[in-house]
Amino acid sequence: MSSINGNNGSGKKAAVFGLGFVGLPLALSFAMRGCEVIGVDVDENLVSALNTGITHHREWYHRTPIRKILQDQLENGRFRATGDAAEILASVRNIIVTVGLEHLESACSVIAAGLKPQDLVLIRSTVVPGTTRSFVIPLLEKSGLKAGRDFYLAYSSERIAEGKAFDEFENMPTVVSGIDQTSRDKAMELLSIVTKAELVPASSFEVVETSKVIENISRDVNIAMVNEFARFTKALGIDIFETIRIANTHHRVKLLYPGPGVGGYCIPNALHYLTPKADELGVPLALLRTARQVNANVPAYIAGLVLKNLPVPAQGAKVAVFGIAMKDYSNDDRQSPAVEAVALLRKAGVQVAAYDPAVPNDYDFVVPAIEDALGGAHGIVVLAKQEDVDYFSFKQFKALMNTASKPFIVDTRNIYDRAKVEKAGFVLDTI
Repeated sequence: MSSINGNNGSGKKAAVFGLGFVGLPLALSFAMRGCEVIGVDVDENLVSALNTGITHHREWYHRTPIRKILQDQLENGRFRATGDAAEILASVRNIIVTVGLEHLESACSVIAAGLKPQDLVLIRSTVVPGTTRSFVIPLLEKSGLKAGRDFYLAYSSERIAEGKAFDEFENMPTVVSGIDQTSRDKAMELLSIVTKAELVPASSFEVVETSKVIENISRDVNIAMVNEFARFTKALGIDIFETIRIANTHHRVKLLYPGPGVGGYCIPNALHYLTPKADELGVPLALLRTARQVNANVPAYIAGLVLKNLPVPAQGAKVAVFGIAMKDYSNDDRQSPAVEAVALLRKAGVQVAAYDPAVPNDYDFVVPAIEDALGGAHGIVVLAKQEDVDYFSFKQFKALMNTASKPFIVDTRNIYDRAKVEKAGFVLDTI
């Protein structure tokens, strides 16, 4: 394994509540640096799988995959998972919470039952601004202890992108707030074990909570904008990806690229974290709501492109889908626009056979091999790129597909060169 930099965590002990896309790589990041880490999760199947060295996450630390990291940390005794929080709270001083907002109340209630004087509770969940002060503190103080007097309380937003978690925990500047300066300093000391980047102190919970939500919404707005641009450039007959590449040569322009929609847990939900407080304050957020709706409509637009290219009625058509993850090179299918586009195609009567070797969840439209997806298909729609998929085996594709009419490819990920696809005998459509 690659060498570890950062402060030595030897002798530190921590509990991480929530072992999902944030919590597991964070727990292992501490373990790799010498901490003894106990991961806590209510999912018994997940706990059992992790304790046997199994994870489906697609994360790497340098060239080491997360499954190997997990197995190494289990073997050396620096990580284990449990569903019994009470078992470990008595012996742990550093408690990190990474659960989603819907599980935050239950996690804090469990922590309160075992909270001790001088414990540090560090919240890393994405929340509605004001949640730590108005919601988390009262739950934790049911312990009979007072935040800032009897125990330390801090909030630090997570800023990782799935697939880059280890690198970004280490190298992304980390913003930290506390109920008082001592709590903030304690949290910064703990986080310095993992991060080599700047630790940025903030004046309040609310500043960090709001900045996290704004960070995600800014991406949602940027993506909505380029999805609108894509419709314009398509109508104009020019390539959106080339257009954005040219625009981004301007030093003050940083456009993202369009795709089949915005998925995952963070970005699609970001506006929903802001609107409760905005509604309470009477702030309409008209631009942000419009951007969210633009992105929410993209899967329907993609489904429409596929239906337009069908050479037969939808009820007699088959389409092969490559990738159902919420983004490229991910196993995360939460709120995946690809899954939504598939649902819309099936609702129209199209037979869909999807292939994605990374996503572990079962769907009745997912097939075990790419050949099963292609067999008899009238077209292909690429919704997410994955490793170990050959997207350029055009001869194999045509040998398996229905070629009574020219087969088509709808490319939402900018994989294909038009001239090469058309030379291979396919119709290419893009976003």
